[in-house]
Amino acid sequence: MEAILLAGGLGTRLRSVVSDRPKPMALIEGRPFMEYVVHELSRNGIDRIVFAVGYKGSMVEEYFGDGRDFGVKVSYAYEDSLLGTAGAIRNAAPFVTEDQVYVLNADTFYQIDYGRLKRMSQEQDLDLALVLREVPDISRYGEAVLTDGRLTAFNEKRTEAVPGTINGGIYLLKRSLIEEIPSGKVSLENEMIPKWLKEGKRLGGFVNDGYFIDIGIPEAYFRFQEDVRKGIVIW
Repeated sequence: MEAILLAGGLGTRLRSVVSDRPKPMALIEGRPFMEYVVHELSRNGIDRIVFAVGYKGSMVEEYFGDGRDFGVKVSYAYEDSLLGTAGAIRNAAPFVTEDQVYVLNADTFYQIDYGRLKRMSQEQDLDLALVLREVPDISRYGEAVLTDGRLTAFNEKRTEAVPGTINGGIYLLKRSLIEEIPSGKVSLENEMIPKWLKEGKRLGGFVNDGYFIDIGIPEAYFRFQEDVRKGIVIW
């Protein structure tokens, strides 16, 4: 199984504590954050990873090399300019060899059952399968809704401070769908998924309650360090 790890962002919100490296390479107990993500992917049977890199991407390549020391095979898709999430996926597509590929953010750690996502995608012939997560207040995010396993709303703004489900940022896409992404800077969340939903593409998934953290802000970065020390994150 293959995955694209989106690691091309600038990480400006984390600059106050991590200024010398790309955000996914921020050190956690002596290891880059992204190594924890790669380990989680390998543990779930994903043995080939395409790093979609931009800012200081050479630092990623110098550390991970060809991937053999981490139990995976690695390729690198460099961005000359910021391409957005969908643009980065399109840029990495030439390195994808299978009909389906997982896509996730390299600065997010989310424990899910990747096999379940693949089975659901195959059983329902989904063009895109994704994972949602529950939050106590959806007004801070865009709401995503599944109805009988099919995506019926995505990035919907809500003003009420009520519980609900939002995008968890892990996807399984058909390669044919990736080919529909135009070149240049394109957002997966704000442009392509809403477009595919309107077009009636087969989009679905499940809600997952596994450990989740996005280290985009200093508070979350320090919390992940503490969770690793406490053994909350399995290594």
